[in-house]
Amino acid sequence: MAEQLYVGIERDEYGGMTPIGNIIKDAWVFGILPEDETCENWAYSRLQVIHDQTKHEWDKYGCLVSNLPDELRQRHARIYQQAMDAARKLGWDPNMGVDPD
Repeated sequence: MAEQLYVGIERDEYGGMTPIGNIIKDAWVFGILPEDETCENWAYSRLQVIHDQTKHEWDKYGCLVSNLPDELRQRHARIYQQAMDAARKLGWDPNMGVDPD
């Protein structure tokens, strides 16, 4: 059976506001992937490699944006702000799926 392929961050739910989308955005932040790489038609095993690489980078900074060097922190802010703005236009709400209880 053929391995399933990822649809790409642009076609992912709300433009990539998913765990896989976050991995891709983090890979852009750290320069693991170029920012125009959407990972469309990538095997999930290939995305796992990117996950492992981004986790390694985050570990260097205690997994905190505030610990990133200025250049990376600014890139993170830009990439994530652009993603959130685009997702909101698609109907995304950051509180989706949050149980108020």
